[in-house]
Formats: sequence, structure tokens, C-alpha cells
Amino acid sequence: MAPPRGTLRLWAAVFWLAVWQLAAMGLAAAYPHGDLLLASPLSSLARLGELAVTAVFWRAVGWSACRILGGFLLSCVTAAALAALAARHDRVRELLAPPVAAVKATPVASFIILALVWLDGGRLPLFIAFLMVFPPVYLNLLEGIRRTDAKLLEMARVFRVPLIRRLRGIYLPQVLPYFRSAASLGLGLCWKAGVAAEIIGLPAGSMGERLYTAKIYYQTPDLFAWTGAIVAVSALFERLFLRLVDAAAGKAAV
Repeated sequence: MAPPRGTLRLWAAVFWLAVWQLAAMGLAAAYPHGDLLLASPLSSLARLGELAVTAVFWRAVGWSACRILGGFLLSCVTAAALAALAARHDRVRELLAPPVAAVKATPVASFIILALVWLDGGRLPLFIAFLMVFPPVYLNLLEGIRRTDAKLLEMARVFRVPLIRRLRGIYLPQVLPYFRSAASLGLGLCWKAGVAAEIIGLPAGSMGERLYTAKIYYQTPDLFAWTGAIVAVSALFERLFLRLVDAAAGKAAV
């Protein structure tokens, strides 16, 4: 059976790691301080291993994860509530269309700088993660609700099926695939936007602050190590959350 499209293959990862290693070795040989320009994957991995056994590392991971994922979850709840209202009331959908379009089109850096006028650095990642996740989740849920089988809904009304049973038996099985797609996209967006907010707002003890410090002091292995940690944590939480969504979809289908 052929692997799904977009699947990460081991040989491709090894190829690009080898290219990275050769580029780092070439820079180190060509320039006296070439390792400051590009750390090798081996030195970055070694530095990540050193960081991973420290309490400071895990505090930074926990600090960033709580705020960024908090913004993601808050955005999902808000988007679900507003999508349900917008699907039922055209005026609500028309009212929300301009701000949703504005958030989609405006660069995240602009929102970060504007938000710093009202928020401190500690609250900034949560707000930015919330803001960036809202449009895809809201739009996907709205589309899923609007595409729910009208005949099933009509039958439920005729037989006076309770709202809870309608939600579980009709809406959830048809809306969850749309939500899963939006959540997969939103989890990547929230980490990118949230860490960018940390780098600009510099809340103490965050992963973004560590990235900024590594850049300022030319600690290139640290820079790549923290970047790798952010990618790994983001991928882990995405996988765990999507498994929860798949489990919910399986229960709803029973």
C-alpha cells in the first residue's frame, strides 16, 4: 500500500540532514567562525540533549505550552459558539465576516505590535494564538454546520429528537471532519504565532525569550536546539489533540 501523500519519509529526512551537516562543515572550513553562521545537526542535537535534562528547559516548555495552547483551546470554544450562531442567523454571519477577513489578511507581526499597546508580554502569546486560530476554525465549523444533511435535521424535528441527541447523532459526525482539518492547521499556526509573540514581547522564562537570547549572543547551537524543541512540542500536541478528535468522532459514529 502506498504511503499517504505528504507523509514524511525517513530517507528524505536523512538526505536533508546530510545536506545540513555538509553545509555546516563547509562553512566551518571556509570561515574562522563558520559554526556561528550555521550549527551542525549533530551539535544542535547534542545541545538539545544538554538542555532537556535541565529544569529551566521544561519550565520554558510548560510556560509557553500553557499560554499558546490555552489560546488555541479558547479560540476553538469561541469559534464553535459563534459558528453555531452564524449558521443560524445570517446577520451574525454578515457581522463577523469583516473582522474574520481582516484577521486572515493582516500580518501576525502587526497584531503583535498593536497588542503590546494594551497587553503585557505574559498575556501576549495567549491572545495572538487565540486570534490566529479563530478564522480557520470558525470558517471550517461554519461550513461543516451549513453542510449538515437537511433531511436528517428535518426528520429530527418531525420526531422531536432532543437537542443533545441531535448534536451527538447528526451534527458531530458531520462537523468533526471539518473541525479536525481546522485544528490541524490551527495548532501549527498557534505555535508559530505564539512563539513570534514571545520573541517580540519577551515574557520571562518562555521559549521565545530563549530563542531571542540565543540569537543575541550568537549561541547558534542553542538557537537550533530551541527551534527543534518548539517543532517537536508542536508536533506532539498536534498528534495528541487529533487523536482525541478522532476518538470523539468514533464515539459519535457509534
